[in-house]
Amino acid sequence: MEKNLFEKITANDLLKFNSKQLIEFFENQKKYTEKILNSHNEFIQKHNLILEERDSLKKHNKELLDKIVEVEGQLVLLRRRIFREKSERIVKDKSTSEPSDNIKKNSSKKRANEIKRLPSERYPEAEIIEEHVEFKELPICNCCGSQMRDSGMTEDSEFLTTEPKDYYIIKQKRHKYRCTKCHGDIKTAPTPKKIIPSSVYSDEMIVDVAMTKYCDLIPIERYSSIAGREGFVDLPPNSLIGTTHKLAEYVELAYNKVKEEILSSNVLHADETPHRMLEGDEKKSWYLWGFSNKQSSYFEIRNTRSGDVASEILGKSKCEYLVSDIYSGYVKSTTEVNKQRENKNIPLIKNIYCNAHSRRKFMEAEKFPESKFFIEQYHEIYRLESDGKKDPQLLQKNRNQMKALFEDMKIIGKKLLQGVSAQSTLAIAINYFLKNHEGLTRFIENIELPIDNNHQERQLRSPVIGRKTWYGTHSKQGAKTASIMFTLVESCKLNGINPREYFSMLVKHIHAGKNVFTPKEFNNIDSG
Repeated sequence: MEKNLFEKITANDLLKFNSKQLIEFFENQKKYTEKILNSHNEFIQKHNLILEERDSLKKHNKELLDKIVEVEGQLVLLRRRIFREKSERIVKDKSTSEPSDNIKKNSSKKRANEIKRLPSERYPEAEIIEEHVEFKELPICNCCGSQMRDSGMTEDSEFLTTEPKDYYIIKQKRHKYRCTKCHGDIKTAPTPKKIIPSSVYSDEMIVDVAMTKYCDLIPIERYSSIAGREGFVDLPPNSLIGTTHKLAEYVELAYNKVKEEILSSNVLHADETPHRMLEGDEKKSWYLWGFSNKQSSYFEIRNTRSGDVASEILGKSKCEYLVSDIYSGYVKSTTEVNKQRENKNIPLIKNIYCNAHSRRKFMEAEKFPESKFFIEQYHEIYRLESDGKKDPQLLQKNRNQMKALFEDMKIIGKKLLQGVSAQSTLAIAINYFLKNHEGLTRFIENIELPIDNNHQERQLRSPVIGRKTWYGTHSKQGAKTASIMFTLVESCKLNGINPREYFSMLVKHIHAGKNVFTPKEFNNIDSG
């Protein structure tokens, strides 16, 4: 009967079937129908699996394409960092290079004129030693053969010179005084005060060692080697390192005063950088935190990058503006501190974000032609900022012009996002700009606010170079010493003060029992 399922069966044929044949016919029809339905369901399932696999492959393909874009972007960044100049200056097209060529010519002439000046004119405070050059024997006149005499006239020239560092030993003799009448008493002249009493190192040498490391960024092992070449062989580096710890302890009150100057700032800069703790603690990855204003620079080395460090500083500070990069730790700290300030009815802290970071993102996306628009916009913004620095009224006028430039960047950025991969360097740069637009443009309203955080990044430059030179610190005490020394040295630089002069005078004031002073206060201190 099953063989006849596909044959045409009429009603008359069915009438001829007996009951058994009819039952068999309809059972076969039912089985075949179920078979057809099962085959159809299997086909639907396979079809759905194929569709799912196709969608999965599409998704995976998109992820791979995004990954390619991301890796290509990283490759561009690596090439840029390795092979290109570190400067972020924008190279203009040749068509617009004529004015800059004129500027270069003028600056070259200026440098040439500067070089032509005599050393005594360039360095009026330098000591001048006259050196007379004479004939060993009086010369003979070429005209008549007579012996010549000194005319008193000279032909003068000047040149700079230097002498190697001179190391010497001071043998200190404290005189003893006796009573010539009763002979019952002897008194010895008091020991002059020193940073380290009974030390074999003078205050001058202790300061020199510390400044060599924290100002000149020369490792103390190299300082010892240099001394060896001058005759002081085997000067123990570990002993010299110990003197820097003692000096830091001696001037710690000045360090604390710098912190007070930072806490009283209305505008506060902040940044952090990794710092290696080579030994002395289980945790090796520490961080150097920097906070500064225009005249003071303060550092702390902590074992965390948590925003709690910034919260501690901001919680005690009077600042109303925090200038930083877009690190979540600063957002967390300002949020926490602002909650406390709301309860105390104190002005809230506003975040000012660094436009140099935003500009850098677009420069990293330079392989995309669209990035040129944003780079040129930033070039114009920074030109307006630079032109207005000397005139507050012009600066405010120029900053008002920046509003339209930032708004154009915002509009164009939103449009471009729809057509680029989310993983591309261009999309990352645009999202960075759009998400933080308010913080990036807040500086426009107040000329006292900076356009970027380059000020603080410059403060971190010496510690970072030092980190590359001596790799880190070997103890918590070393971290504390580095914090104190870099705080005072970098604050000296901000105030245009020679750190060596500052430390020498500070030590003398402490010896004399006078109040300590910060680099900001240095010029108002009586050197006597």
